[in-house]
Amino acid sequence: MTVTIVGSQLGDEGKGALVDLWGGDADVVVRYQGGDNAGHTVVEGGEEYALSLVPSGAVRGKVGVLGNGCVVNPRTLFEEIGTLRERGLDPDVRVAKRAHVILPYHRRLDSIEEEVKAESGDEVGTTGRGIGPTYEDKAGRRGVRVGDLLDPDVLRERLEYVVPQKRTLIEDVYGLTAGEECDVDALHEEYAAFGRRLREEGMTVNCSDFLYERRQAGENLMFEGAQGTLIDVDHGSYPYVTSSNPTAGGAATGSGVGPTVTGRGEVVGVVKGYLSRVGEGPMPTELDGDDDEEALASDIREKGGEFGTVTGRPRRIGWLDVPMLRHAARVNGYTGVAVNHLDVLAGLDELHVGHAYELDGEERLSLPATTERWAECEPVLKEFDTWAEFDADAVAEAGYDALPDAAHEYLGYLEEQLDTAVYAVGLGPDREQTVVRTNPLE
Repeated sequence: MTVTIVGSQLGDEGKGALVDLWGGDADVVVRYQGGDNAGHTVVEGGEEYALSLVPSGAVRGKVGVLGNGCVVNPRTLFEEIGTLRERGLDPDVRVAKRAHVILPYHRRLDSIEEEVKAESGDEVGTTGRGIGPTYEDKAGRRGVRVGDLLDPDVLRERLEYVVPQKRTLIEDVYGLTAGEECDVDALHEEYAAFGRRLREEGMTVNCSDFLYERRQAGENLMFEGAQGTLIDVDHGSYPYVTSSNPTAGGAATGSGVGPTVTGRGEVVGVVKGYLSRVGEGPMPTELDGDDDEEALASDIREKGGEFGTVTGRPRRIGWLDVPMLRHAARVNGYTGVAVNHLDVLAGLDELHVGHAYELDGEERLSLPATTERWAECEPVLKEFDTWAEFDADAVAEAGYDALPDAAHEYLGYLEEQLDTAVYAVGLGPDREQTVVRTNPLE
């Protein structure tokens, strides 16, 4: 059995909580793209675990795999593993030999390029963690892969080829001074040591072979996407996107498990009950108009803890954008959705969703193909009855029928618009505060 967990919006939907919830019935949890720009917060028994690279299943004691579609910062990886061990966990993390490595010069170039773009107002709002430049080197066939760290001679060969290019870019193109990030000897010493540690701890795998063998042994696989559909490099609001494919198709290419396998499994889209965004780009339903809207956005932000797990940046807030969700449902082929943060909507004085867009005098039910046209869209809002605040623990224990009638109406509307069932409803950060209607691994 396979289950792929996908973000349906702009990231930060609470995917980690669902991976943690259903991960109890999985044997292996696979991250198939992205790097330490992801933020997964898992809460268990009041204990909060903020992860950026280690797969969320680590908190449940599952085997975690960083697939070939990931970009891996070894510094972050071992720091997170060390923190989890200090807190009494024993994470079993495997890393694909074909995954690419984030090096210090990637982070330096990421920051430089964002600063240059900011001068002309074209910044994307990256985390500055070197994700994009690493994927650039991957596509340009000049990257360093995890497997290269295991062979000091190959590693030196790779570094001696690429580092002079990076130094030239920093110094001759941007007119800045290259530092230790372009010191071949220092890089070789540090990253060869990472390679020795990876080998000694038995962490590296041929991802496709490893996952094939686990499936043949009858184990369940869960695929965990980072970020969300609308920042997918192919299907998102380009150029305000990440540099990989968080959509369901990425689970196959980013792990080496064929699409006929993942396609026969479940694909669950995670939806936040409203919308949030970090960084630049269009957001038609954003609450950023008059003082009342800004106060409402601030209230939702505080109640929902809408601050980046990785960056701490406050997120932009808006009403649920249903055209965005229709697009996500089609791109990913959802078999079900999970709706998180429904508790944050309780007690509001008003409640709307963006049912459609108005563009050039016409109503549209899905997104335009270009970001520029999306920015021209005006939301067509649909109003819903509000519901009072409730005891999340009591409702979660009692089940779906215990939700307020107005919340049922809200969720039923989503099921109708997306033509798929609501599998789970998140009412708080803790694992026990989720109402489960369908377990995709049963």
